[in-house]
Amino acid sequence: MQKQKIVVLTGAGISAESGLKTFRDSDGLWEGYNIEDVATPRAWRKNPQLVLDFYNMRRRNVREANPNAAHIALAELEKDYEVLIVTQNIDDLHERAGSSNVMHLHGEIFKMRSVRNHDLVYSITGDIHLGDTAEDGAQLRPHIVWFEEAVPMIEHAIPVMLQAEIFVLIGTSLVVYPAAGLVDYVDDNVTKYVIDKNIPAVNRYNNVVRIEKPATEGVVDLLQILRGN
Repeated sequence: MQKQKIVVLTGAGISAESGLKTFRDSDGLWEGYNIEDVATPRAWRKNPQLVLDFYNMRRRNVREANPNAAHIALAELEKDYEVLIVTQNIDDLHERAGSSNVMHLHGEIFKMRSVRNHDLVYSITGDIHLGDTAEDGAQLRPHIVWFEEAVPMIEHAIPVMLQAEIFVLIGTSLVVYPAAGLVDYVDDNVTKYVIDKNIPAVNRYNNVVRIEKPATEGVVDLLQILRGN
């Protein structure tokens, strides 16, 4: 028998409980930095060393973090469902928890690419340095979608949303576009579970079940609902 398809869209809120700070904390800074100084093409042109230092530290942070109960529970769902995860996060916590089908909208912290050729992508676990080059001779940069850059994976994520027979939104404020617009592609009749300690604006959608809790608690509730407990 074919498994029912659950599509999950996750944001920074799910990784925050693993100790990874979000860039939308109350002070408007990301680890003490202004976004404009470390996560834009302009920042890279102005001070590439600062940008590399920032992402090298993010890479260390992710290495030291562990998947939390929410990541693990989503992986467990694969026993009973076909689970497709689309994440706005650049960490690998979904994969380490055991999820087998994960799409990263905004890039991956453990990858780097040529500044000249976006198709030259390499794995990286340590630091990227100025002078480190791809095979085309160009400087390597984090394989991250910065603010003010296009999000090429959006075109791949839209067909995934259209497949959802159950939809789950976890830990995202729905203010970062184009990712926030993906919910619009979920069929109107599909049940949409929204898990967040601060439920985002979802009033325009039908069949919404709100679970106003942190991800680690909310996903446990979701599993109980799906199992009919």
